[in-house]
Amino acid sequence: MSNVENKQSTGGLKISREVIAAIARVAVLETEGVASLAEPRSIRGFFPRIKKAVLIELVDDFANIEISVNLKYGANIPHVCAEIQNTVKDNVQTMTGKAVSKVNVFVAGIIFPDETPGP
Repeated sequence: MSNVENKQSTGGLKISREVIAAIARVAVLETEGVASLAEPRSIRGFFPRIKKAVLIELVDDFANIEISVNLKYGANIPHVCAEIQNTVKDNVQTMTGKAVSKVNVFVAGIIFPDETPGP
């Protein structure tokens, strides 16, 4: 487990990847048009290293975030993904002080509304 470390005059501060992932998960699930987080799958060799719905990679002084989601049927995919990227970046940077260099969003599926038979 890698941590984000900040040195302060009063001592040190460490923030785990799991905390950053939790912040990102909440931000994603609060976004209009998102049905759920998705357990990612390798698709023709793409994203083979992703094992979780939210993956945090710490590189130098930046966090790279990869997120797999299922969207609601009818959602404007580019708009929802841009909203996810902006919200996750803002929330992580505000709450942790850690700079986010990129938020990659993978749309794993579309969730259709339950169709109930009419009378």
